[in-house]
Amino acid sequence: MHFSSTSQQTTSVPLKQAVLKGLAEDGGLYMPASIPVLPASFFEQLHQLSLPEIAFTVASAFLLEDVPAHVLKPLVEETLNFEIPLVEVEKDVYSLELFHGPTMAFKDVGARFMSRLMAYFTQDKSGEMKVIVATSGDTGSAVAAGFHNVPGIQVYILFPKGKVSPLQQKQLTTWGDNITAIEVEGTFDDCQQLAKQALADKELNRQGRITSANSINIARLIPQSFYYFYAYGQLQQQGKPIVFSVPSGNFGNLTGGLLAAAMGLPVHRFVAATNANNVVPQYLQTGLYSPRSSVQTISNAMDVGSPSNFARMEALFGGELEQFRRRIAGYTFTDEETRKTIREVYRQHGYLLDPHGAVAYSGARKFLAEAPEPAIAVFLETAHPAKFREVMEATLGEAISIPARLQEFSEKQEHIVPMQNRFEELKAILSQA
Repeated sequence: MHFSSTSQQTTSVPLKQAVLKGLAEDGGLYMPASIPVLPASFFEQLHQLSLPEIAFTVASAFLLEDVPAHVLKPLVEETLNFEIPLVEVEKDVYSLELFHGPTMAFKDVGARFMSRLMAYFTQDKSGEMKVIVATSGDTGSAVAAGFHNVPGIQVYILFPKGKVSPLQQKQLTTWGDNITAIEVEGTFDDCQQLAKQALADKELNRQGRITSANSINIARLIPQSFYYFYAYGQLQQQGKPIVFSVPSGNFGNLTGGLLAAAMGLPVHRFVAATNANNVVPQYLQTGLYSPRSSVQTISNAMDVGSPSNFARMEALFGGELEQFRRRIAGYTFTDEETRKTIREVYRQHGYLLDPHGAVAYSGARKFLAEAPEPAIAVFLETAHPAKFREVMEATLGEAISIPARLQEFSEKQEHIVPMQNRFEELKAILSQA
């Protein structure tokens, strides 16, 4: 299968080039040149299939021409060797818990898949691959875990100073070895722009191979469609329309769901649930897309003012506003509303929402309240609440337990490379390695 740039200024490329390059030559993001539609028989069997079985079928539709089945099948099984449970929080409202992987965040799915795919594509290559990733919290730690000590690959994580939780920072900065954590004086959007500049820099590309591990990489996007099929299969026999509410920042997770829908998954609607960084809900309301500087919130992984994956959403919908509105409802919530939701759901249902899940839950409830017909809402719980311990405890007024695997990070030593928001500084760091 070939992949085309969303900027449509370059020719399509094979999967290997799209994965190892990350960003297209014209600055666009790679998308499948054509999206395969899965057979009706597959959807009829969804409720009987395991997550790895579903993932292998979906991945095969995109990758099997380039990755043989005897490689792809164990790759998928290794990626998804943890549970993704669907938990009923209240009547017709379910939490899809995506935080049971190694770093306890949904990014584990995409990062583990991508690291294994890149390792396969570079196994016969000499020289080093440099992987650069911008993070507002969980992406960096998932990428670090996925690539730690992978031969021939050096990882550079850009994170905004003072804008990730203390535990998230520990998960970014305590790996060492082939993982370099770079603390940027700026926002996530600044980190993302620096990463894109590095990917496009001709001199850096002449020095060696460089790619991205953000959701701009197609190898991160494809696996983020897997769990939508899985969740839908567990609910399809209830006979109600199914809605997915997705906490959204850079919009890779929501775009993964839209990709699943384009492959034939009969999702009723998607909810783009955001914090104060609400450029997409505003676009859905006004028809004007106006990226701006991000603002800091308690749901920090969603603090994105210029979401990269909007370009992919435009490509899926042909740039037509009404197509956006037909598929997506957009809602935005303040920090105060998010804290209130965390408290109320915990007290009424005994379920602990992290700040991002709380935004998604709020979007689900708002959609159901406005819907003209009964529906089932699935909201995506993207990270374990303990990763935001300070916010959670201040909100609830009580201590929360910290899983052992997270506690281990708090006791490790950090290794940080500080830099200003200047591309020349980043270029020097990457050139020295």
